[in-house]
Amino acid sequence: MTAICIVDRTGKIEREGMVASDPAAIAALSGCTPACSRGSAFETGATSTWMWTELNKMGLPVICIDARHAKAALKMQINKSDRNDAVGIARIMQCGWYKEVRVKGLDSHAIKAVLVSRALLVKIKRDLENQIRGLLKNLGLVIGRAKMNMFVVRAAGADRGIGRNSPLRSKPLLKAREAVERQIADLDRR
Repeated sequence: MTAICIVDRTGKIEREGMVASDPAAIAALSGCTPACSRGSAFETGATSTWMWTELNKMGLPVICIDARHAKAALKMQINKSDRNDAVGIARIMQCGWYKEVRVKGLDSHAIKAVLVSRALLVKIKRDLENQIRGLLKNLGLVIGRAKMNMFVVRAAGADRGIGRNSPLRSKPLLKAREAVERQIADLDRR
């Protein structure tokens, strides 16, 4: 739920309310059309990109303000609540005491998501390799430095020297590493 404070052109609070954190619900409560001069303002946060994008698609004027600046102004309030924060943000907008933040598009967030996912998978692959190295090292089997596919060849060769029923076999970890490697290759193609 989001607290909403509607301010008229003179700066007087026209209406307040609580709505679902949804751009359509916010637009419906505000009664704002693309032709009106007032718009929506909110702080940066986890859903601010989505909210900003959707309100812009509706043709509504929207401003995303820096949360740190808003916090500095809002911390002077005696009673901290969502309702008072909505009124406070309305006052900040009236006075012009805000810094507008440039909101990145969903395309740039999609690219970042792919890059972050790939980095995480590379870390998981490295952790699996280190775990396999440690497992085999306990048995005196040192893989050494192995580039490209040599790691799999050496680890599988060392794994064959261990008894079939030994809990120290690295085959499950090698299979997991192989699956992670396929996902990394898929992200590389993207």
